[in-house]
Amino acid sequence: MTLSVGGVVSFAAGAVGSVVRLVRRLVNPSAARPAGRGSPASGWLAVTVLREPSEVDIAALPAPLAELGGRVEARTRPAPGGKGTELAARLRDRPPGGSPAARLTGRDPQADLRSALRQAKQVLEAGEVLAVDPAPHGKRPPTPGGLLLEAWTKVAPKAGVR
Repeated sequence: MTLSVGGVVSFAAGAVGSVVRLVRRLVNPSAARPAGRGSPASGWLAVTVLREPSEVDIAALPAPLAELGGRVEARTRPAPGGKGTELAARLRDRPPGGSPAARLTGRDPQADLRSALRQAKQVLEAGEVLAVDPAPHGKRPPTPGGLLLEAWTKVAPKAGVR
């Protein structure tokens, strides 16, 4: 059995993340549920878009959400305090909680929805999906730290802030 470098790095990144979460729980017991962990029971994920409710049309979803097609349903409502519009979406057929293996391999439908929702917000507010420029040399050095950082950079758009 051969393992790719990316597979080993992904596994290592997951292990390091688990250790960090464990240490956080030991240091601060109130952090038993890290941000972004799990999803609401209703399955709705929401972002606040800095646009008036009349400017956000559910019939014509932004491209990132529209690409998910009939797999998602979406709704809007005015954001609290009159601060824009709340755009919410959820998967129609919600699979049981995503496994760690699915999250590490990038095959988590809930992660795809989180990513599409963030990108839809960017399209509505800025007119395009914003991206970080690559490292100046195109690729980080093949050190253990560089490989780990490359793996985290690839997973970050779907994982969100943790």
